[in-house]
Amino acid sequence: MRKIFHSSLIFASLVAAMFCGGCDAAKSDKRAEAIVAEIHNPQSKNVLVISHRGDWRNYPENSIPAIESVIRMGVDMVEIDVALTSDSVLVLMHDRTIERCTTGKGKVAEMTYEELQKHFLKTAHGVRSSLDLKVPTLREALEVCKDRITVNIDKGYDYYDLVLALTEELGVTGQVLIKGGKPLGDIKQKMSAYENNLLYMPIVSPASANSAKLFDEYIADAEPQLAYEVCWGEMTPTVEECMRRVVADGSKLWVNTLWNSLCGGLSDDVAFETSAEEVYGKIVDMGATMIQTDRPEFLIEYLRKRGLHN
Repeated sequence: MRKIFHSSLIFASLVAAMFCGGCDAAKSDKRAEAIVAEIHNPQSKNVLVISHRGDWRNYPENSIPAIESVIRMGVDMVEIDVALTSDSVLVLMHDRTIERCTTGKGKVAEMTYEELQKHFLKTAHGVRSSLDLKVPTLREALEVCKDRITVNIDKGYDYYDLVLALTEELGVTGQVLIKGGKPLGDIKQKMSAYENNLLYMPIVSPASANSAKLFDEYIADAEPQLAYEVCWGEMTPTVEECMRRVVADGSKLWVNTLWNSLCGGLSDDVAFETSAEEVYGKIVDMGATMIQTDRPEFLIEYLRKRGLHN
């Protein structure tokens, strides 16, 4: 399965890129390779930080400045959302409609790219950004990210063929990850059509019978998965066992700390308002080496103090 889901596992050369000398620009050009090596290395205890929709606290979500900001922070992966316009242009947009994130109205799927560009992005406060930003295309975002940071494209599987064609054209396929709750057979069939594929990670919720069945299907496969996102509302022996099996199988454990319902109450806001150690410390102790966050700077600061982030 790693041969299907992964690019070539070139650990030594990629890890070496992280520590090579030269100018800062040269290091930046190799940074995504080093992060990919970490993702493929189940033995590494470093914790990778995934920033949700970029730096949406300071810039409009899913905007180019929001992506640039988290690159400067030292974030390892940026999560972005994609949607398809009526004329088949992949753009960055979380919602089906554009009201919340832009000054316009309407459904992305019913608008052409040109029509979408008539509107401006809003900040998290719901006001037009002073930067006069427009909705970016996925192409524009990936061009910014190339060689500098890895990318998680949310809803990427919905547009797999289009996304893969674009990543292949830009030469970034190996640094782009998608995730979802599809059966293993569906994923294998989809990816068997291509020589190269995006990285893939299943999402599982152990408390759900259907999701638990899906997890058993994946964990029983002969080849370990790259990673699993495990979601839980309440810590139970079933959740603990799921996490243990993920780590024991040689896969990365991804925890999503955006909302309490996804991480048993160990969310970013709880960490920020109480104690990073009491929240992120517990998550790390569970074996997590990938954390998706709405507070990337805060999380990176904590991890660096523990020697778990470069």
